[in-house]
Amino acid sequence: MTAIAWVDDLSVGMQFKSGEAQITASEIKRFAAEFDPQPMHLDEEAASRTFFKSLAASGWHTASLAMRLLVESRPFGDHPIIGIGGGLRWLAPVRPGDVLRLEGEVESLNPSKSKQQGTVNMKWTMYNQDGQAVYEFTPMTIVPRRPAPKAN
Repeated sequence: MTAIAWVDDLSVGMQFKSGEAQITASEIKRFAAEFDPQPMHLDEEAASRTFFKSLAASGWHTASLAMRLLVESRPFGDHPIIGIGGGLRWLAPVRPGDVLRLEGEVESLNPSKSKQQGTVNMKWTMYNQDGQAVYEFTPMTIVPRRPAPKAN
């Protein structure tokens, strides 16, 4: 993956990829117990009687894993990832044993004329080990502009 430090170095269509993360049943249950205590996330037998038919990760757990993969991939160099909005969709259940990866593409850029930053709109898609898209989000992110040269 190419690390980009400044919004000035980005271009529409630029693509990024993360590493991988494997999810386990115990992680699914631990996250659900604290943040989304519904049957399909907590217990295999109870999950079998739901729409999902078996244990599935909470969508919020999936979103959290996507954020971890994004941060670890450092698409904007050492700068923090500062979101100012966006949308998300859950496309397919995430199951125990799934190996997830994130792929992103720059959709638009809006360098600020008055601030040393710009807004980057991206589309990030998370895929499982079979190449099935399981999650998609379209964040708007603030990325710094390259500092102006110092006058002598």
